[in-house]
Amino acid sequence: HVQLVESGGGLVQAGGSLRLSCTASGSIDSINSMGWYRQAPGEQRDLVARITSGGSTNYADSVKGRFTISRDNAKNTVYLQMNSLKPEDTGIYYCHAKLRDIVVGPLYNYWGQGTQVTVSS
Repeated sequence: HVQLVESGGGLVQAGGSLRLSCTASGSIDSINSMGWYRQAPGEQRDLVARITSGGSTNYADSVKGRFTISRDNAKNTVYLQMNSLKPEDTGIYYCHAKLRDIVVGPLYNYWGQGTQVTVSS
């Protein structure tokens, strides 16, 4: 069993900043990648940012230049620094990990329960 726990969400005014964190724990063999997905009310859950075990990153076009993803491999933790926040950034941010679970076996996708980010105009 693997669990992803997010923190750092909250209410912030437009132009402000938040820093999200997500820690994976449990029967982890290895982590291929970790990332953040956002789901706005009534909308698709879309990729915001992702980072691989090798350090490669990719971002949604809408957040490039404003958000930065980073990780601490030793702690199985991924961070998302969000600056210059806009109301359109509002949503539930879900941590995602593609990893090998000792119990499950091959590469498997795990999701956190989400943390709410609300940006007021």
